[in-house]
Amino acid sequence: MTTASLDTARAVLEELVAAGMRHLVVAPGSRSAPLAYAAAAASAAGALEVHVRVDERGAAFTALGIARATGRPAGVVTTSGTAVGNLLPAVLEADHAEVPLVVVSADRPPELRGTGANQTTRQPGIFGDHVRASVDLLPDDDVPARLAAALAALAGRGPDGPRPAGPVQLNVALREPLHPADEDGAVLTAWARRLVSRAGTAPDPGPRAVEAGPVRDPGPGAGTARSVVVAGDAAGAGAARFAEVCGLPLLAEPSSNARSGPHAAGAYRLLLDSPLGRRIERVLLVGRPTLSRPVGTLLARAEVATAAVRPAPVAWYEPGRRREQVLRSWAEAAAFTGRGAPGWAAAWQEAGAAADDAVARLLSDGATGRATGPAVAAAVWEACRRDGAVLVAGSSNPVRDLDLAARPGPGSPLVLANRGLAGIDGTVATAAGVSLGTGRPVRAFLGDLTFLHDASSLLLGTGEREPDLQLVVLNDGGGGIFTTLEHGAVGEREDYRAVVERFFGTPHEARLDALCAGYGVAHRRAATVAELEQALTAPVRGRSVLEIAVDRRGLRELHAGIRVSVVRAAARAAVPAAGRSGRGS
Repeated sequence: MTTASLDTARAVLEELVAAGMRHLVVAPGSRSAPLAYAAAAASAAGALEVHVRVDERGAAFTALGIARATGRPAGVVTTSGTAVGNLLPAVLEADHAEVPLVVVSADRPPELRGTGANQTTRQPGIFGDHVRASVDLLPDDDVPARLAAALAALAGRGPDGPRPAGPVQLNVALREPLHPADEDGAVLTAWARRLVSRAGTAPDPGPRAVEAGPVRDPGPGAGTARSVVVAGDAAGAGAARFAEVCGLPLLAEPSSNARSGPHAAGAYRLLLDSPLGRRIERVLLVGRPTLSRPVGTLLARAEVATAAVRPAPVAWYEPGRRREQVLRSWAEAAAFTGRGAPGWAAAWQEAGAAADDAVARLLSDGATGRATGPAVAAAVWEACRRDGAVLVAGSSNPVRDLDLAARPGPGSPLVLANRGLAGIDGTVATAAGVSLGTGRPVRAFLGDLTFLHDASSLLLGTGEREPDLQLVVLNDGGGGIFTTLEHGAVGEREDYRAVVERFFGTPHEARLDALCAGYGVAHRRAATVAELEQALTAPVRGRSVLEIAVDRRGLRELHAGIRVSVVRAAARAAVPAAGRSGRGS
């Protein structure tokens, strides 16, 4: 018979394995030791894959990446005290992105709470309403009964029907002794072998996406309209199929994973300010659009009717807080959009192709004399399309550069991004988790500040499984996105130039090569896009950083030039096409 704390730890892991968890990330600690010993036994038997990380924040984002990529719950185990607080950024992201993250926080038993005992704070409910359920599991509790409701909430099941999936907290109070006795090893081994049978062999469901029900042509009775489909984060293949069947242009963000559809338009956010964009009458939203101010402007236009197809509840939406009509099925969506007007989809296809060509011409090294973010984004996109690597898009400029420069089309890569709250937190760890969870090579495209913010996640303990992860770091020596916002215009004024540079540009002189050397991670620098493209032909094996320097100066002018070129090219291509008939599909 094992100790009471080991019995509790075994029971908790057994319920999580039965709920579909296959990966557990453990951060070391004393109070959580029973969970670590049980996890080690489960790992040795093959019931769980366990990863050890010394930093709780990175551990949580590693688990988040695993859960986001596989669609299965993934857990993170921490000791008590500040260790639990370090999980909050990942919990926030998991909440808004509906990721099944399981926080298993070890805690002091009730008799030590409120006494000033070391590493003891108020852990139950510490994440507030950012978790779907929080269970304070006390010694001698019936573990399966206490966890049942929380594990149902983790999977998106509630007492009144479906609800958004998302994170849960299992706060586990453990009494000493916290280590196994000599005779406990055999008991743990036998238990772990039995646990394998509960693990099952069900395939990973994959990244969360809007439920793709049957999509049918609305037929001539539905009428025609100049409608468009806007596919935001996690829209999935359903958005692409709907646009194709209904003959509608598709405006797809990179992490929508709908950009491979035949009706996806390139550089669409710049087309919205063209004569073609101003003819839009109806907008159907799928997923959650988060990137583009032009899309926000489109949705706010009083003369444009808007609707969103949401077959199931979503975590980020409160009824009555947005103007679009909520539709519960694709059939309702088809009735709203109708079929595309004759020539409408063809006009967007031709305008999108012309826009892509204009962007490509302007971003070539010969045209600009230097590497730029959009040019690097296009190179990374094409490399992932070519070799099948998963693309993890960093927040801020990189994901927007992809949105601008990544050509839609067949074979587009799977793109994942932390768009729940769109922070730069934990991007390195998230990307590592995506590779560990899927077993696939991953390229992460991120900025230098995003990389530096999570550089500690490069630390990998001896003997830990190494992800196949290439970090393509766009190094502009600071925060480039603010240059493209209103702050960039303020920074052009003499009296604010230094202020904007210090507080928004946040310049630095960090040496990424030295940092990588300290962590034992391969580093390579590319001076031009051509050198980058050559480096990207190598297969992604193990961990590496590929750095390319760009200049933040002139970024506003670059994007203004792109905007003008795209609008002109689109106008030449789209106006004749819009007048043609019989090409609405």
